[in-house]
Amino acid sequence: MKIAFAKPEQTNSGTLVVGVSDERKLTPSAAALDKKSGGILTRAMSSSRFKGRKDEILDIVAPKGLPLSRIVLAGLGKLDKIDALRMQAVGGTLVAHLNRVGETTATMQVDQLPGAPLGAPDMAAHVAYGAKLRSYRFDKYRTKEKEENKPSLRALNLMVTDVAAARKSSAPLDRTADAIFFSRDLISEPPNVIYPETFAERCKRLTAVGIKVEVLDEKQLAKLGFNTLLAVGQGSVRPSRVVVMSWNGAPKAKDKRPLAFCGKGVCFDTGGISIKPSAGMEDMKWDMAGAGVVAGLMEALAARRAKVNAVGVVGLVENMPSGSAARPSDIVKSLSGKTVEILNTDAEGRLVLADVCWYTQDRFKPKAMIDLATLTGAVIVALGHEYAGIMSNNDDLTKNLISAGEAVGEKLWRLPLGEAYDRDIDSDAADVKNIGSNRAAGTIIGAQFIQRFVNDVPWAHLDIAGVAWSKKDTATVPKGATAFGLRLLDRMVADHYEEAG
Repeated sequence: MKIAFAKPEQTNSGTLVVGVSDERKLTPSAAALDKKSGGILTRAMSSSRFKGRKDEILDIVAPKGLPLSRIVLAGLGKLDKIDALRMQAVGGTLVAHLNRVGETTATMQVDQLPGAPLGAPDMAAHVAYGAKLRSYRFDKYRTKEKEENKPSLRALNLMVTDVAAARKSSAPLDRTADAIFFSRDLISEPPNVIYPETFAERCKRLTAVGIKVEVLDEKQLAKLGFNTLLAVGQGSVRPSRVVVMSWNGAPKAKDKRPLAFCGKGVCFDTGGISIKPSAGMEDMKWDMAGAGVVAGLMEALAARRAKVNAVGVVGLVENMPSGSAARPSDIVKSLSGKTVEILNTDAEGRLVLADVCWYTQDRFKPKAMIDLATLTGAVIVALGHEYAGIMSNNDDLTKNLISAGEAVGEKLWRLPLGEAYDRDIDSDAADVKNIGSNRAAGTIIGAQFIQRFVNDVPWAHLDIAGVAWSKKDTATVPKGATAFGLRLLDRMVADHYEEAG
């Protein structure tokens, strides 16, 4: 689908979209169209339940005399509540509707609205962003599909007086959307296509936007001492990998320490010897969503030339049962030197992150470190599919992450850490065990384990197990891989870590 900006002019084909705010208040373009059409918009609204609330759509067959196939009224809600998220939702909802009714081209007129916090150019840019995000499809393996199920919309034109300003506002958003698509593609691929080696190969593509990419193979990992990570992958024929992605966007900064992002990349998780039930195991292809988001975030930062030094480190493994797989009660020496008793091989993500986080803080001395992982089913029990869990050793970092999440619609809910939880992972046979004494506080226990490998670095752990994959459509996220966390972290970087100028 092509999205373009243009100056307002008469639309002579396809669908024309105009905005209506709360209580059926017509925008200037809508009012002009209503007058030109003999009041058809007013009559259509009065005979429907459409009120102009956010997310509402009213489809009208264009009357004789107008060179259009249809008119669509897009609800904007209250004018003083119009923000970036609201306009992104307008764009996404509009694209979904137009594809559903089979339209091929559409034009939306975006007006300057008194009382709205956003100007027309920014409104148009965010409509375009939301429209692009909703247009995502992972359909590369479909060989047959009914025509009526295929997306029909080929072009969306956004009419705005200041085209240059709209394009300027849209450019970084468009690059972020590309990065989100990169993440969604990685997470959506089947496990026979994406496994540690091929995931690493896809990361190498990021050199095109200026990222330095290093791939550590099993021989290098063994020499360095990544033994907890290697223990997870030792039952698979697919060799494990660690990928280090570096973006040096602030080379003249006084504090050159990078911001670090670590991702759990279990490309398929059977549970190992502590094998999962077969029902639902197919979902475990996206147990590498944390790594997929980190890779996409690095693309987003580089593509928009973010003035920040950042490093992304992802641990890539397959957790498979075999004669060579790790066994419950195995004890391994981690990269940190701490010994770990593996009591449950399905609590594997924390073993990957133990080595990855220790390596990252030891090598890069980051100013802050954030890890993302589909770590626990317990977080879904606690928070459902609306929030990700956040656990952290730093209040300021937590506040920054939560506020960034609110701004982009990727919400976080803080869960506690504490000494009592930490004592629960003390092992009788080693320095630490990878599960608690029972199922209580499972999400917190996972984070408590990882915290033992972060030293004193300001650190936050995001458990995204409930939000990495969606079984339903939302305004800007089609069902499937969400890339949850990418927009959040990109926003946090922009708000708190980029150099001025």
